[in-house]
Amino acid sequence: MIRERTIEDLNEEYMLDLDSAVKTINEGEYKRVLIQFPDGLKQYATVVIDYLEEKTGAEFLIYLGSCFGACDYPIGMDKLGIDLTIQFGHNSLMPSYLNNGKEVSAGLKKN
Repeated sequence: MIRERTIEDLNEEYMLDLDSAVKTINEGEYKRVLIQFPDGLKQYATVVIDYLEEKTGAEFLIYLGSCFGACDYPIGMDKLGIDLTIQFGHNSLMPSYLNNGKEVSAGLKKN
C-alpha cells in the first residue's frame, strides 16, 4: 500500500522555502506555474501543489521528467503559457536529518 504524504512529513524531512514561493507567485500575480522536483522529492509533489494552491490563486503543472538542476529546463513550456518555473532541490538531495539541516531551496525562474 502506498502511504499518503503530508506537509508535516515534508517539513520533517526537508526545509523547502515554500513561503518564498508563495510570496513570489502572489507578488508577480503569476497564473500558471510549472514545478520541477528532483526524483527524491517527487513523492511530495501533490502535497506541495496542494499547499501552494491553497496560498495562491495560481494553476500548477508538475514536470515529471528528470530534473538535474537549473540548466535542466524543459523546452516547449512557453507553448503551455507558463508564467513561472519553480525548481526544488539541488542544494541538497537528502533529508535535513542527514545533512545537518541544510536548506533545500526553491529556485525561481520567470518565463
